[in-house]
Amino acid sequence: MNTLVLFNNKGGVGKTSLTYHLAWMYSDLGLRVVAADLDPQANLSSMFLDEGRLEELWPDSEHTQTILGAITPILRGTGDIRTPHVEAITDNIGLLVGDLGLSSFEDKLSDAWPRCQDRDESAFRILSAFYRLLESASLAREAELVLIDVGPNLGAVNRAAIIAANSVVIPLAPDLFSLQGLKNVGPTLRSWRDQWKDRHTKNPAKELSLPAGRMQPVGYVVMQHATRADRPVKAYERWIARIPPTYAQEVLALTDSIPTTFKDDPNCLALLKNYRSLMPMAQDALKPMFHLKAADGALGAHINAVRSCHDDFKRLAEAIAERCDVSIPRQVGTLF
Repeated sequence: MNTLVLFNNKGGVGKTSLTYHLAWMYSDLGLRVVAADLDPQANLSSMFLDEGRLEELWPDSEHTQTILGAITPILRGTGDIRTPHVEAITDNIGLLVGDLGLSSFEDKLSDAWPRCQDRDESAFRILSAFYRLLESASLAREAELVLIDVGPNLGAVNRAAIIAANSVVIPLAPDLFSLQGLKNVGPTLRSWRDQWKDRHTKNPAKELSLPAGRMQPVGYVVMQHATRADRPVKAYERWIARIPPTYAQEVLALTDSIPTTFKDDPNCLALLKNYRSLMPMAQDALKPMFHLKAADGALGAHINAVRSCHDDFKRLAEAIAERCDVSIPRQVGTLF
């Protein structure tokens, strides 16, 4: 199973939107993907599904067809995970639906983390619950890639979700808060990786499927915000210039050969333009920005923006796939 998480503990950097659009782009490129909404805010699910469908999937905590429903037996201490419901978005996209109640799993995950040191089987079952759900969904959908969306924090729910990831992409904005986020994310990923490696060897249930906990950073994506009157272009340029060395030092723990610009930084996956005018139309149409048509309101200059958006996300998807050892079919149809 090939798993990728998009993560930054700074919110508002476009993490969920990136996950959503990458799922659609990989589908367009011929890959089968599972999008897993492990953020208790469930924003990814609301991008894929309308309110009517979400209401059907969230009837109550006992029968909900969401991530929460699948872990309810573990949460209540009455059993192990259930087979998860995977919502079919298209033939190529399956969705593990999020749930606002997922935050109730936080305490149980926090409690299980130290108990792994005592070779407690129940602790390993709790901490591997997300991974095993992803594995089940991936097998059911014959997925070549699992994309994981998480919340902007360093809590126990995120730790359990991120140790299930082979690769990590970090979305950023050109501002002070994203740089501070990098300074938190890098050391935290290394700490979680080392701690999980130590715990992994103490698992008493050898038949239990556990994540390897690779969490390998494969690069970052900068979402270029539109200029505002109180945040002049020079301010953005100042923050952008600090991203390459900060990522190298804080996330990769490099001490030499530090890149100083984007041009010489192999860790920069993309600088995505702002598509603010397309996003409201895409949200109304429940489709990615690069699928917008004239009937959705994409007229005039918007048509060129849609084409540009498609090309940007195609390049990004291909760059990520290359670094995550995901093979994209050679012969695929194109939208344009």
